[in-house]
Amino acid sequence: MKQFLKFTLATILGVFLASILSMLLFFGIAGAIAGSSEEVVEITENSVYQLDLEGTLVDRSEENPFAGAFAEAFGQDEQKVIGLDDVLANIRKAKENENVKGIYLKGGMLMGGYASLKEIRDALVDFKKSGKFIVAYADNYMQKNYYLASVADKVLINPEGMLELKGLSAELMFFKNTLDKLGIEMQVVKVGTYKSAVEPYINTKMSDANREQVNVFLGSIWKNMVSHISKSRKITPENINLYADEMMMFQPTAKLKQYALVDSLVYADEVDSIIGKFVKDFKLVEHADMNKVADNEKFEKNKVGVIYAVGAIDGGDSEGINSEKLVETINEVAKDSSVKAVVFRVSSPGGSAYGSEQIWRALTQLKAKKPLVVSMGDYAASGGYYISCMADQIVAQPNTITGSIGIFGLIPNIEGLNNKLGFTYDVVKTNKMGDAISVNRKFTPEERYLMQGYVNRGYELFVKRCADGRKKSTDQIKAIAEGRVWTGEDALKIGLVDKIGGMDEALKIAVSKAKLKAYMVKEFPVKEDFFTKLMKDFDSSVETRILKSQLGDDYKLLRKAQELKQINGIQARMPFEFEIK
Repeated sequence: MKQFLKFTLATILGVFLASILSMLLFFGIAGAIAGSSEEVVEITENSVYQLDLEGTLVDRSEENPFAGAFAEAFGQDEQKVIGLDDVLANIRKAKENENVKGIYLKGGMLMGGYASLKEIRDALVDFKKSGKFIVAYADNYMQKNYYLASVADKVLINPEGMLELKGLSAELMFFKNTLDKLGIEMQVVKVGTYKSAVEPYINTKMSDANREQVNVFLGSIWKNMVSHISKSRKITPENINLYADEMMMFQPTAKLKQYALVDSLVYADEVDSIIGKFVKDFKLVEHADMNKVADNEKFEKNKVGVIYAVGAIDGGDSEGINSEKLVETINEVAKDSSVKAVVFRVSSPGGSAYGSEQIWRALTQLKAKKPLVVSMGDYAASGGYYISCMADQIVAQPNTITGSIGIFGLIPNIEGLNNKLGFTYDVVKTNKMGDAISVNRKFTPEERYLMQGYVNRGYELFVKRCADGRKKSTDQIKAIAEGRVWTGEDALKIGLVDKIGGMDEALKIAVSKAKLKAYMVKEFPVKEDFFTKLMKDFDSSVETRILKSQLGDDYKLLRKAQELKQINGIQARMPFEFEIK
């Protein structure tokens, strides 16, 4: 009894102390933020906008109340997150503000998709039309960051730095051997020769069809990158490919200048003198301060709405797309009489076929009232294409990953695992199909037939949605469907998208369709204020930080497992998950 009371009191005390600590941390952060100033920043003469190419690039910026505090608490560096929306807005501000004379791109380790980086690059190309300068410096450049920095008037690198230029590769992980050891068989029903999302669970390598499509879209993305670097650096595409084959990262740094990939080899403390040749007595304005510079956009009654749809659809990820909430947002915008046209920003690999259909329905009703233009980000594939296909026009970057019109279902059979563990089951049922689709045994032929019919109907509906939206026959869509992935550049050729470009291009089209002369942009869903975010995310932020600190890179595997747990019903997802390197 004494031991019981001892442990009980210790537990109560532990919970009490943890609660007190959490409250102190909560109010400490809240107080610090409340005490900070959010005043508008004024740009002084001879300013240079400093854009740090570090951290993770996301489609839309979001305040993280806990990033700095928890990073410090767990002895980690703060995980910097940069919003593409903020970067594009700040480049535009820098172009329009006469006191800003140039842009300094600092660093070369920004993690982002190729389509998003191209959108920044396009904005920088447009910025240079103002006659202002761009200088880029990094100790080390990742390949995709060099692609971005190559637009600069001066590309600088540390004399002992490294520049990654080696071509692209896509690496896929396969789990079949692991599942075999565990005694788990993944039972698959799908439509689409190229629909390869199930391959990691049933194969140990890529299928021929999958390898074919990966080769095609990798080649398209690389060709696009080489073309832009070639134009900016005045190096032939042939030479860039020759240099890539040399694996420039491990070549002497002097070769980078010899090959005209960079302009100068300098140390970080020498960059100021180079910027000083463009503008004397300059002052650097950091990205966070540039966010606080007043936008010149005037208040207008008429608005163009921008609705963001980012992440997996109903994948159980708090950062993904919740179809129910997104439908509410779409309906809200449809009813808003001040919104005369809508740009739907899609950056999604797909997900739930059911959720995709609900979003499609809401967008179709919105389109009946006002022009609807889709702007595709890094991915708008499978379910991401499903929710895009009905738009009046679709705009994509040449290196956007899209298409993947196909559907699959995935049901595990853990009979082998049960045998290993010694578990047995017995069933009582009232009807023949009472225990249908059990994870404890194989499909019966009848169950497989029923599942395949269910998936086939979903595929036919998907194809019909695309055919109606793109004004094509179902046979025309099926000829380019089969779950195949396309780049935006190739999708344009086959009629899956209408134009190459980014958000700016999509906005121009929406404004033109609505015949607006004056307008302002309004984003949806409305960003949550700091304290709302603080209250909502406190528990989840603590949990995520602890898991990341303990698991490191293995956190990605845990997250993948969590996503698999959330899969419900048939899926319209990209044919695989991969990392382009």
